[in-house]
Amino acid sequence: MLTRIISGVVLAALAILTGFLGGPVLLVTLLFCSIVGMRELYQATGVLEKGKKVTPVAATAFAGAALYYGALFLWGTRRPDLLLPVAALAALLILSVYVLLFPKVGSEQAMTAVFGFMYLGVMLGFLYLTRMEGNGIITVWLIYLSSWGADTAAYFAGRFLGRHKMAPVLSPKKTIEGAVGGILGAGIFGLLFNIVFDGSRSVWQFFIICAAGAVISIFGDLTASAIKRDRGIKDYGNLIPGHGGILDRFDSVIFTAPVIYFLSLILIR
Repeated sequence: MLTRIISGVVLAALAILTGFLGGPVLLVTLLFCSIVGMRELYQATGVLEKGKKVTPVAATAFAGAALYYGALFLWGTRRPDLLLPVAALAALLILSVYVLLFPKVGSEQAMTAVFGFMYLGVMLGFLYLTRMEGNGIITVWLIYLSSWGADTAAYFAGRFLGRHKMAPVLSPKKTIEGAVGGILGAGIFGLLFNIVFDGSRSVWQFFIICAAGAVISIFGDLTASAIKRDRGIKDYGNLIPGHGGILDRFDSVIFTAPVIYFLSLILIR
């Protein structure tokens, strides 16, 4: 328990530091998390085998993530319309390697490689896009409030009020009461955050954004759990003591980041 608490504090401190600094520091941090998370996913699904060399299809997916983050650095919020073609190009490169190496590379490996690139490389990159927008120094924190804040509120609501299982096969400990508590808790966290740090705006904007992000974060958590149940593993890795791997800790953030990005553009700017 102590190890988990210390790791959580260190992780939160790193998130605050990189989020505050933004720019290249945040970009490099997210690229590292994306590649490590992709590796965890590929090992869990059989695209990579532990202790063996990186396969060509996985190496292409890693290169695709680096290419995409290079595009984020060059164009980012100035030309976001160019990011989709870069993501499509990376996916095409992965599939091209699959075709060239067929039948040594199976279709399941190729599809999983593309999924991993989109799931971690592209979706996690929305955290950088959110931070580098005009209001990013404020709105980037809504991503964490909607995911980690919702997790905390859901834990306590589920522990004291939980009666009805929400997804007994995927996550036996999650309850409907906990989910509702997490959504309301995230909204309240957003409301309080607005009052303290950005009182010039309507508090309900932040409540709505965080509550909506919390709803999506539930699906992010359950998606990662579904993959683990399907592959028969407990954790994706052991990079973060007491928490597991990147995917174990950032599963909800991955889903929340794109939602917060678009909602902040619509409701705040």
